[in-house]
Amino acid sequence: MPDSQELKVFISHRDSTCEECHEALGRHAWITLTPPDGALCLDCADLGHLIFLPSGSVALTRRAKKYSRLWAVVLKWSRARKQYERQGLLVEPDALEQAEQECLADADARERRREREAFRRLGIDEAFVQTFAARIREMFPGCPTAREQAIAEHACQKYSGRVGRSAAAKEFEDHAIRVAVAAHVRHVETEYDVLLCQGVERSDARGEVAAQVERVLAQWASAVESEARSG
Repeated sequence: MPDSQELKVFISHRDSTCEECHEALGRHAWITLTPPDGALCLDCADLGHLIFLPSGSVALTRRAKKYSRLWAVVLKWSRARKQYERQGLLVEPDALEQAEQECLADADARERRREREAFRRLGIDEAFVQTFAARIREMFPGCPTAREQAIAEHACQKYSGRVGRSAAAKEFEDHAIRVAVAAHVRHVETEYDVLLCQGVERSDARGEVAAQVERVLAQWASAVESEARSG
């Protein structure tokens, strides 16, 4: 049901005449109601410059309503339900254009995300990833929650030439696992990427963060070491 405070435009289901310009509007005219039983056409109600935005897209409607200084809800009588039902909004043209541009940008962004996700999933053997991730968690129990999944997915993409698809990694050798985790730590836990962007040579940048990488790996693996000593 419409809010009582909303400006309303009705699609008439009976013959109407505008009280101000006296034009016969006929049936299905778009009118506003004036007390007690009068009607105004949209031009006389100063709403004729607005354009209709049908219901359907919640995001588009919300944005158009936000940007429109003047708007009205459009209602039509439902004989089946015996009540007025919302058909859409009348909004300012500029507001609708701005809302459409933003929604198109969002749609493009969502499509790009879907494409990236599809491409990423195309190159992943899910069973292999889960086993790889489980082995990471075994070796590095101090690894932050869910990081093992991200590391495994990145390392195990098919055809990428990454360590995760090497023969050694497929057998889950400790060295291959450690290389994958170290690569993640280097990019995420250190300033390595910043150094590269600053023009530092890759070998030099690796040298600068090597000690930090080793410290993080030791911290993440410390629970294993503790268990081994206690055993």
